[in-house]
Amino acid sequence: MAGKIDRGLLVLVAAHKNDTDREAKKMADKVFGLRIFNDEAGKMNLALADVQGGVLAVSNFTVYGETAKNRRPSFIEAAPYEAGQVLFEQFVDGLKLLGCPVQTGVFGADMKVSLVNDGPVTVIVSVEASGATS
Repeated sequence: MAGKIDRGLLVLVAAHKNDTDREAKKMADKVFGLRIFNDEAGKMNLALADVQGGVLAVSNFTVYGETAKNRRPSFIEAAPYEAGQVLFEQFVDGLKLLGCPVQTGVFGADMKVSLVNDGPVTVIVSVEASGATS
């Protein structure tokens, strides 16, 4: 098993072909500060630090799969393998610098990911116009 967390976020990380370390760092900050956990009133108002949560970061370039024109996804908007790996590592390092406990999968590997979803929330997080998402 490569990585496991208890309470926290499963983040499928995809780097855009135009992303730089700037976007990776901004994404880490945004994910860490995302107020997605319920407070005592049941409102999504708490971030990872508030709930002492961690991140399971899984590289997943297929998030950029474009299917508008064809039935087979095109991945031309995703960062190339080497650049994607560097950006993924920068994202993970950015979270760690913020004090976030982080576990990862194996970059580029065929992984089996299990999730117990505590609530009906799935969001796409992005920064900049380049299309950086996770």
